[in-house]
Amino acid sequence: MEKVSNTPLSCALGALLVLLAPIFLQGVEGNIGVNYGTVADDLPPPVQVARFLLESTFIRRVRLFDANPEILQAFAHTDIAVTINVPNDLIPHLTKLSIAQQWVELNVLPYVPATNIVRILVGNEVISTANKLLIVSLVPAMETLHAALVEKSLDRHIQISTPHSLGILTNSSPPSTGKFRAGYDTHVLKPLLEFLRATNSPFMINPYPFFGSSDNTLDYALFRPNPGVFDETTRLTYTNMLDAQLDAIFSALKLLDFEDIEIVIAETGWPSIGDPGQAGVDAGSAAEYNRKLIQHVMSGIGTPLMPNRTFETYIFALFNEDLKPGPTFERNFGLFKPDMTPVYDIGILRPMVTNAADAAAETDHSRTNSCTNLLMLLLVCLTCL
Repeated sequence: MEKVSNTPLSCALGALLVLLAPIFLQGVEGNIGVNYGTVADDLPPPVQVARFLLESTFIRRVRLFDANPEILQAFAHTDIAVTINVPNDLIPHLTKLSIAQQWVELNVLPYVPATNIVRILVGNEVISTANKLLIVSLVPAMETLHAALVEKSLDRHIQISTPHSLGILTNSSPPSTGKFRAGYDTHVLKPLLEFLRATNSPFMINPYPFFGSSDNTLDYALFRPNPGVFDETTRLTYTNMLDAQLDAIFSALKLLDFEDIEIVIAETGWPSIGDPGQAGVDAGSAAEYNRKLIQHVMSGIGTPLMPNRTFETYIFALFNEDLKPGPTFERNFGLFKPDMTPVYDIGILRPMVTNAADAAAETDHSRTNSCTNLLMLLLVCLTCL
C-alpha cells in the first residue's frame, strides 16, 4: 500500500476536518416530535398551534390521531412533518381499493404539498385490541392504502405504518428474550414487517417506562443513577428502562430476521399530575423524563443492542387533554397548557426575542474564533513539513 505523505494540502485538509467535525455532529440528531391530541374543550385554534410550534419551539414533527382538516390546513407552508392517523374502526373498509382511494382523495390530496404529510398510520395498537377483524384487516389495509398512494405518485414521500404497544411481546425481560406473541408473530407481524421493508417504512412502538415503573424502579425509569439491570445472555447492563424496552422489540424483530427495520418511538411520555399516592407523578418527574429522553435519543449513543444511532421520537403529548376518560394522569401528559405556556421546561422553546441580539453577537464571536483557529492550524501544518 502506498504511504500517504504529509503534504501541506493533506495537513490543511486534516486541520479543516478537525475544526468542522463539531459542526457536522450538530446535525447528527434524532427527530423530536409531539403527539397532538385534541380530546379537550379548551385548546387554542390549530392555526395558533402551528404558528407557536414553528416560531417558538424546536419541534418539527407532529403526529395527529386523525386527519382533521382544520389542523392539516393550519400546518400548510410550515414544512413541519405531519403524520396522520386512520381510526381503528375504518381499517376493515380500507381493504377495498376504492375505499382507500376515496380516503386518500379526501384526507391527503387536498393538503399536499402545502402541508408536509410524511406518514399515514393505520390504526393504533391494533394487535393489542384482540379484535380479530381489525387484526386480519390491518396489513391488507396498509397495502391497499399504499397502492392508492402509488396511483397518485405520493408513495415516495408518504410512508405507511402502524404503532404498537409493548403488549405485542410475550417476553420482554431481559431484553434479549424479547419475542412477539405466538400466532401474531408469523401470521400478522411477519407480513407487516415484509411490507415495511418493501416500502422503506419504520416499525413504530409506544414504549412507556411510566407504566412499567414502581417505587422500586422509579430511578431506572427516569434515567437516574441506579444499579442497572444485567442481561445474562448478552452480558450487557441496562441503565434505563426505555433502552430495555426498545431492545426487547429489537430482539423480537431479530428472531424474525427483520433487525434492519428502523424503529420509531411513536409515543412516550410522563404525566405531571396524578391521583394521590402515585409514585413519581409530578411536574418535576415529568420534566426530568422528557428532558432526559430528548438528550438520550438525540445523543447517538443508542441502546446496548442498537449502539450508535438516534431514534425519531414523538413525545406524548403536546397539550393536557381535559376530556380524556380514566385516572387523573391520563389528562395530564401535556407539555403545554391551553394558553401555550409550558407545564414545565424541557428545553424545546426557542430563546426569547429579547435575547436575539445577544445570540447574534455570540454567533459572530464564535465564527471569528473559528476562523482564527483555522488559520492557526493551517499555519502549524505548513510549518511542520
